[in-house]
Amino acid sequence: MAYHGSKGWYVQQLKLNGVNKHPVDRRKLESYKTSTLRNLYFELITKK
Repeated sequence: MAYHGSKGWYVQQLKLNGVNKHPVDRRKLESYKTSTLRNLYFELITKK
């Protein structure tokens, strides 16, 4: 289990919502920094 707000938590939440790769670069989520994952999370998940 990952801590809320950590890199692992963002990766886990994105994968639970069906985002396995970055929508633009098509690389694995684990290769990105936490700030990039956080922005992606807020763009794709919270604005639904």
